[in-house]
Formats: sequence, C-alpha cells, structure tokens
Amino acid sequence: MSLEGTLETAGGDAGDAVLFVFTVTNAGDETVELEFTDACTAEFVLTADGAEVWRFSEGRVFAQVISSDTLAPGESTTYEAEWSDPQPGTYTAIAELRATDESCEARTDVSVPS
Repeated sequence: MSLEGTLETAGGDAGDAVLFVFTVTNAGDETVELEFTDACTAEFVLTADGAEVWRFSEGRVFAQVISSDTLAPGESTTYEAEWSDPQPGTYTAIAELRATDESCEARTDVSVPS
C-alpha cells in the first residue's frame, strides 16, 4: 500500500475539546487520487476496552458532494476532527480515510484527565 497514516491529538485538559489530526502521506512512487462521495473524508472513532465510546460522524449530516485530493509521491494531506465533550479516561483513537478506492488507517492512545 502506498498510503501511510499518522494520528496526533491535542487538548483534552480540564474539559477542553480533543483535536484529532490525521495525516495521510503518499509513500509510493506514483500519484494517488483520493475520491470521496461526501464531505466526510475521514472517520474518527474512540474505543475503551474494545467498546466504541465516540464516533465523529454519529448524529452528523454531511453534504453529498463528490470531491477529490491528489497526492504526489511524498506529499501529505491532513484531516481533522474535534471531540467537543471528552469524558475522563484512557482511549484508543482510530482514524480511517473514507476514500472510495484507497484505504489508510492510523491509531494512537488518548488520555483525558479527570
């Protein structure tokens, strides 16, 4: 696979929102065209002990717009989401690209203090 992903988080202190930044990099030798069927270009999920506790797209409506991103070799793009009401705990954050013909996923641990 030519796409590589990393997931970083920021915030989550004293009731602050947690920001997720999912970076997708074309690690291959050829240009990659990412095509999306709606405005939700990446999904973000938090799990605790194997159970899902938050999903970015839950309860949201996304514009039904066909769009695309083109990544040349070595080029990166980022997708962001915000968990506005974080609950204290330790979680696994998962980001997944929602392109039609390409896949990329990244994970990281998230700790929200009480």
